[in-house]
Amino acid sequence: MNDTLVTLVGNAATGVEFRETATGGMARFRFAVTPRRWDREKQFWTDGHTSFYTVWAWRTLASNLSGSVSVGEPLVVHGRLKVREEEREGGRRTFVDIEAVAVGHDLTRGTAAFRRVMRGDPGLMTRSGSVGRTGDSGGSGRSGESEGAGGPDGSYDVSRAERAERVERVERAGRAGRREREEGGEQSEVSERAERSDRAGRQGAKRSTVRQKGGQELASVP
Repeated sequence: MNDTLVTLVGNAATGVEFRETATGGMARFRFAVTPRRWDREKQFWTDGHTSFYTVWAWRTLASNLSGSVSVGEPLVVHGRLKVREEEREGGRRTFVDIEAVAVGHDLTRGTAAFRRVMRGDPGLMTRSGSVGRTGDSGGSGRSGESEGAGGPDGSYDVSRAERAERVERVERAGRAGRREREEGGEQSEVSERAERSDRAGRQGAKRSTVRQKGGQELASVP
């Protein structure tokens, strides 16, 4: 095989467009890569020219992408580099695609929580910034469609209502978790204040006892 495998680090420039095809799910989004260079003359970092790629994914990876990636998020994309030319508007234009093998969040820029998806239970299928679409049996409209990382039996068929319900469940769980953490923090703060007050009271009583003993001793001196 003479595939050119590349690994790109950048940001999602658009939401993930997801659709169902006759062979399974298909997803695509635009990916922006901007290099950073140190300017020795000005003594600070500068942005280089931004390159844009179209990332394609199929089946399991496509389904997971649509529920995991939003516009602007930092990502690491690993896949096969494809360069194609098309006739558009009276001229030939060059397009650079990445047939994704693996996609993940760039953890140098933040944190992420992994959630394993069991087959037959796709979990979240849409996310803020994603675009869900259902295609016809004609496929994705692209020749040379690759099987991708998921395999032919890894496709999902989930209605928009089910997706919205799952999103709502996860959001409710997130809100409940935040409330529990906030309430736990408040209770901890109250307990700490009470403990400090109790210590201060004991110290004050001790000082008062010492003063009383000192006064009694002075009174007993002839």
